[in-house]
Amino acid sequence: MAKTKRGRILWSMPSRGRGTCPVCSTTRIKLLYIANKSDGTALKVCKRCQNADQSRVDAAIV
Repeated sequence: MAKTKRGRILWSMPSRGRGTCPVCSTTRIKLLYIANKSDGTALKVCKRCQNADQSRVDAAIV
């Protein structure tokens, strides 16, 4: 992949893909990963929380 194309999709995302992670409450972090709650709701989470316990994901405030 050419270096000029790396991360280019982030420019079209709102806030360049950054926000507050609902699981760990870290601010201004890239939310690029999907974590599913038990009820089927999908959450965008940070890299550190992509493998979080299901109980932490279920307790996340949306």
